[in-house]
Amino acid sequence: MKKSFLFSFILSILIGSVSIQDAYSHCDTKSGPVISAAKEAIKTGNVNLVLIWVKPDAEEIIKKAFKNTLDVRKTNPKVQELADNYFFETLVRIHRQGEGAPYTGIKEDTEIEPPIQASDKALESSSDSDVLKLLNQHIQVGVSVKFNNMITAKNFDKNNVGAGREFVEKYVTFMHYVEGIYNAASKLPAHSVEHSQADGHGNVKHENGTVSQAVHSTSEHDTTGHLLIIGATVLVVAVQIITSKRRKV
Repeated sequence: MKKSFLFSFILSILIGSVSIQDAYSHCDTKSGPVISAAKEAIKTGNVNLVLIWVKPDAEEIIKKAFKNTLDVRKTNPKVQELADNYFFETLVRIHRQGEGAPYTGIKEDTEIEPPIQASDKALESSSDSDVLKLLNQHIQVGVSVKFNNMITAKNFDKNNVGAGREFVEKYVTFMHYVEGIYNAASKLPAHSVEHSQADGHGNVKHENGTVSQAVHSTSEHDTTGHLLIIGATVLVVAVQIITSKRRKV
């Protein structure tokens, strides 16, 4: 009973350390949807095309920047590019601020991640079939590989501490992977959380409370997760050794 309770307690701590990771985004790239909308807005003189990319409380900032840009373009054609870039920078910065994400400048176009490509294609085609196919393929492969690794290590010699640690590592990896997929599918995705209203301290407010931007630091979570796994392994092995000694006595 004590062994079962201790192991359950350790797992509850490990589960609590799981968090949603940042989603990749191309909203701050030159060919991304935000700047594409900005170019169309300048071309047509319609600021509404870009207002959808910012929070309501930032509309006036964008409207003012948009008006200034158009005014400069009219007075001096030679500085049109500078005026446009000023507006692009302002729009992307305010958009990122609304996400609760830092603004690090407009990025050069890079290779777009498969899930983003599939999402954009779904929007264009009004069909989610390719998105579902992509997700199902990767989930099936990921679950199967981690499951088989866990099962392979399951029947270890109780007196082989190294093998026991390997099993715990495979088990925890499998559990976190499944839980992470479930949480991502049943709760707000990372980018949706980013789009929730941010307060003045770099924190993002949503229906579950306030989430600090610091939770998006993968290195911090990796370190915490590794420490918890090591702690769990030591405790589980210790319990096994104590139980084994008692049986011999």
